[in-house]
Amino acid sequence: QVQLVESGGGLVQAGGSLRLSCAASGFTFSSYTMGWFRQAPGKEREFVAAIGWSVGWTNYADSVKGRFTISRDNAKNTVYLQMTSLEPEDTAVYYCAASPKSWSITGFGFGYNYGGQGTQVTVSS
Repeated sequence: QVQLVESGGGLVQAGGSLRLSCAASGFTFSSYTMGWFRQAPGKEREFVAAIGWSVGWTNYADSVKGRFTISRDNAKNTVYLQMTSLEPEDTAVYYCAASPKSWSITGFGFGYNYGGQGTQVTVSS
């Protein structure tokens, strides 16, 4: 069955960096769009970034553009989220997700079928 396992979260000071990883199994990883989402306490889950199966297909939420970078390693069935210049507002549980649907939908944070359990990121001021 589909499994997505996030790791790499933790506590970091404002201005610091973290790299999240999401190990995937149970589906043809190279054919899926992979996304990252986050949910802060008391807030709705929000789209962070997506990477398509085709080279060069990436998209980011405005709030993280220029600070976060999404990448994937199809040989390792893993998607990454490199986060730099972290701000206290980035504090949230971060989830990865997968979808075989069209980039025109998934690239903007919609149409995801599967999600992981999340990893906590806490940014102190």
